[in-house]
Amino acid sequence: MLRLPDKWIWDFWLAQDGADYHVFYLQAPRSLGDPDLRHWNVSIGHAVSQDLRDWRVLPDALRPGSSGDWDDYTTWTGSIIQHEGLWYLFYTGGNRAERGLVQRIGLATSADLIHWEKHPANPLVVANPRWYELLDLDLWHDQAWRDPWVFRHPETGSFHALITARANHGPADGRGVVGHACSDDLINWEVMPPLTEAGEFGHLEVPQLTYIRGRYYLLFCAAASVHSTARRRRTGLEPVTGTHYLIADDPLGPFHYSTDEFLISDEIGSLYAGKLARGPGGDWVFVASRMFAPDGTFIGALSDPLPARIADDGNLSVAWSAEISDD
Repeated sequence: MLRLPDKWIWDFWLAQDGADYHVFYLQAPRSLGDPDLRHWNVSIGHAVSQDLRDWRVLPDALRPGSSGDWDDYTTWTGSIIQHEGLWYLFYTGGNRAERGLVQRIGLATSADLIHWEKHPANPLVVANPRWYELLDLDLWHDQAWRDPWVFRHPETGSFHALITARANHGPADGRGVVGHACSDDLINWEVMPPLTEAGEFGHLEVPQLTYIRGRYYLLFCAAASVHSTARRRRTGLEPVTGTHYLIADDPLGPFHYSTDEFLISDEIGSLYAGKLARGPGGDWVFVASRMFAPDGTFIGALSDPLPARIADDGNLSVAWSAEISDD
C-alpha cells in the first residue's frame, strides 16, 4: 500500500516504463483536517514501484498554475500515454475565477516521467454544448469535463480521450456519460458525441479502457449518491459506491453492461476509482484508492494489488474482503 504520513492520496493513474510502474495521484495535506477540503488544495504526486506494493516517492509532477492561469486552482485526474519517445500527461484543470466549477483538459509532457512542462496552448479539450451539459447549478454541482483517459486506437492509429461528462438532455440525475474526443497528434482535439448512453448515473468518474481476451472493458466509478432514480427503479438494487464497468467488442463501442452489480463496492466506499493492470507476473490485478474505513474515517491511500479474474462469459471479479488491512 502507498500511504503517505503527511498527505491524503485518492484518484491515480499508472504508466509502465520497463519493469517500473509509475503512479501519479491526487494528493493534499492531511493537516487540512477535513478531507472534503482536499479537492481544493490539490497537487499531482508521483511514486515508482516494481511490484505495485512497495513504492518510492518521487518529486511531485504537477501543481496548479500561477494566478490567472486556466488551472490556477486545481490539477485533477488524468492519464499518461507515450508517443514517439515523449510522455503525455493529460489532466483536469480548474481556475479560481470560476470557483473550480468549470472543468477543462490540458496537457503536460516529459521525456523522463520526472520533469514536466505544461503545454502553452492549454487547455486543449473543452466541452462542446452540442452534446454536453455546460455549467448549470440548477441541474448539477459542476461542469463535468474531467478525468481524461487517453489511448491510441489499435487499428486506425488515432488518439482518443474518454472523459467524465454529462449529456445535455434527460433527467438531471441520469445525465452522466463517458464523453469522447479524438486527435491525430495529441495536441489538436475534436470533441465527439458520448460513447455511452445517459440514464444510469449523474456522472461516470475516472474511466479506464482495457483490452482483455478479445473484449474492451470500460471501468468507471460512481458514488451511491449519483445513482439515478431510473436506475434504482429498474434494478431494485440498493445504491453502492465503487467501481463498475461496461463491455464492448470495439474500443469505441457500442458499450453495454453485462451485469447491474458493481465490480467492487460497498455502502461506505472502502475502495474507489479502481483500475486494472498487469502485475509483475503477467496476471491481471485491480488497484484502487483506499477511501473510507468502516468507522467512516477517510484513509486516503493506494491499495495493494488485488487479484482480478475474467470469467468465460466475460464478467470480471476481484478477490476482496471488506476486512482488508489499512496498515
